[in-house]
Amino acid sequence: MKQIMVAGGALKASAVALGCMRMSALEPAKAKEVLAAAFDAGINFIDHADIYGGGASEEVFAEAIDWTPSKRQSLIVQSKCGIRKGFYDFSKEYILSSVEGILKRLKTDYLDVLLLHRPDALMEPEEVAEAFTSLRESGKVRYFGVSNEKPMQIELLKKYLKDEIFFNQLQFSVMHTGMIDSGMDVNMKIDGAIDRDGSVLDYCRLNNITIQAWSPFQYGYFDGVFLDNDKFPKVNAKINEIASRYGVSNSAIAAAWILRHPANMQVILGSMNPERIGQICKGADIKLTRQEWYEIYLAAGNILP
Repeated sequence: MKQIMVAGGALKASAVALGCMRMSALEPAKAKEVLAAAFDAGINFIDHADIYGGGASEEVFAEAIDWTPSKRQSLIVQSKCGIRKGFYDFSKEYILSSVEGILKRLKTDYLDVLLLHRPDALMEPEEVAEAFTSLRESGKVRYFGVSNEKPMQIELLKKYLKDEIFFNQLQFSVMHTGMIDSGMDVNMKIDGAIDRDGSVLDYCRLNNITIQAWSPFQYGYFDGVFLDNDKFPKVNAKINEIASRYGVSNSAIAAAWILRHPANMQVILGSMNPERIGQICKGADIKLTRQEWYEIYLAAGNILP
């Protein structure tokens, strides 16, 4: 499994992370199979959130994992907080209480990474800074990041934080390429030229922030998977052609397409199917050619100006 350096070079992480949003639906025995497949494929980065299954995903994970000291040290465990029923909450009190709940459910003493989950319009960055400092000094969280935030939101946080922002989780896939499009369609009067994200891709690269691609196989905001979907014959034909060339699954090529970008992103893999996990992870060891990358991009319905 390809590994990348994250958190300012402090951590060596697998290019594919296991996202545990759907783990709440599993029995512990099945979850053990999922984790075994992930570890066998070289995954050492685990992504949680306190809202996944109402906290049950973290509980099932804790039941399935063998928390020996060596196992805990070998894994990078990330969770997210800030989403409540009907609103977002980045208050100091809520961040601290959320982390306490996360640690209790995961049965661990610390998180390697904590992300703020979706921007809170009522965020007071001074409160976030106080919460982060308290968590770091108490040893409960080692590194911090955000999710779905654009550059100026991160800059506002950074004005008050003592800690660096090392991660930004963003939706990105072959069929969801807005942050790529706006960088290539500059000065054009077409939809692709619209910068909806504040040049977030370039900003993250400039500031050593690792982009974590969520929904890597979906084509909209939870609209569905584009792979093997009759709505998208052209891109599927191209991906299948390249997959056959490399002797891997189409999902491996869809992951390889994301990982080919020089930003050194991570793919958040949400499957709970052990066989599929192994198939997708093979994409981390494939480096598509420049021509193959662009062929897939064009087959997805994009144009080059």
